[in-house]
Amino acid sequence: MPCPHLPEGFDFTDPELLGTRVPHPEFALTRQTAPVCWVPQRRGSSGFDDEGYWAVTRHADVKYVSTRPELFSSFLNTAVIRFNESIERDQIDVQRLIMLNMDPPEHTRVRQIVQRGFTPRAIGSLRAALHDRARRIVASAGGAAADGSFDFVSEMAVELPLQAIAELIGVPQEDRARIFDWSNTMASYDDPEFAVTAAAGIEATMEFLSYAMDLAAARKKCPAQDIVSQLVAAEGAGNLSSDEFGFFVILLAVAGNETTRNAITHGMHAFLTHPEQWELYQRERPETAAEEIVRWASPIVSFQRTATRDLTLGGREIREGDRVGLFYSSANNDPEVFDRPEVFDITRDPNPHLGFGGGGPHFCLGKSLAVMEINLMFDALADAAPDLRLAGEPRRLRSAWLNGIKELRVIRGGGPSVPSGGIGRAGGS
Repeated sequence: MPCPHLPEGFDFTDPELLGTRVPHPEFALTRQTAPVCWVPQRRGSSGFDDEGYWAVTRHADVKYVSTRPELFSSFLNTAVIRFNESIERDQIDVQRLIMLNMDPPEHTRVRQIVQRGFTPRAIGSLRAALHDRARRIVASAGGAAADGSFDFVSEMAVELPLQAIAELIGVPQEDRARIFDWSNTMASYDDPEFAVTAAAGIEATMEFLSYAMDLAAARKKCPAQDIVSQLVAAEGAGNLSSDEFGFFVILLAVAGNETTRNAITHGMHAFLTHPEQWELYQRERPETAAEEIVRWASPIVSFQRTATRDLTLGGREIREGDRVGLFYSSANNDPEVFDRPEVFDITRDPNPHLGFGGGGPHFCLGKSLAVMEINLMFDALADAAPDLRLAGEPRRLRSAWLNGIKELRVIRGGGPSVPSGGIGRAGGS
């Protein structure tokens, strides 16, 4: 059945909607009235030859779908719930080579290989370099504008996630800006400000893929003491081919770089609009803070699965081939799971949020790296920029599935903050 009490034509994946807010009031209404409901779409408007998808909004149902890949496939239509409507089907199908869009057993094989790069030892080896980098980022950021303000996204939030991924795979310093540009282009196709055409997105993907494959080929020829060599140097003996490695790097750049950057940005906005939490963080640095930042931010609003057979979910009859949208932003605010989910509380414990996925085979491989980056960045901010304050309203990314902020102007020093309206919980940060 269609989602009751919602306006006709309402679509949780509408880029115009998510460019202004995350629809928390509508999620709350849907969780109460029809936690699994049909969202109609004009055929082809999301890049798929169908007429809509099932919206799954409760925490329990999102976890159920996430942990049953035999019933809900990532491969059939990929995990991306909405593409540009001009995309061709073969351009969707090629993305099945990315681990995010695989099903077991192929997903199991690839994940077992790439998780070598995410062992506690491998992640721990990055800490010192990223700690120093976070300190330098905060120290160097400053306002060139007449009012002394600057963009937190471009001057503070961007660089550490980029440096973390580049350190992980051994990208030379002089090439790291190119990775940022490529990943931005691939993720920003719905936002007209970036003027990213379908052709430009494909071109960025191919350039990035070629770069990563060249990096893999170089390590095969001359192995080094790095993760790339571990993943590719002995193809055929439990390692990745050059093209598999290339698609893995693309996944890292979008799933790791974009999401962690947005978590840091949303986290800073949350702290600056909840000053008592910022003061608490500066005093106590609770280990629970990073998890609450990810829950609050939910950088991925939704991914999708496709039903592999006729089945029942939340009392609804789902047909084989139907697309099913997993709305993490809704699940992470489910009052059946979280006490006062509308409250930003960095001491929240337990915190079984789904910001890193709902469990199952696609649970975020880089969770420990993301948590480390968030902790390092906010420790550096609390030490060197405790007086940071808002200097303008956040400007959101127009996207069908990313909860992105493309600009957040801040200022260092005393004085009152600029009030933030329309992007809090009621307005949908």
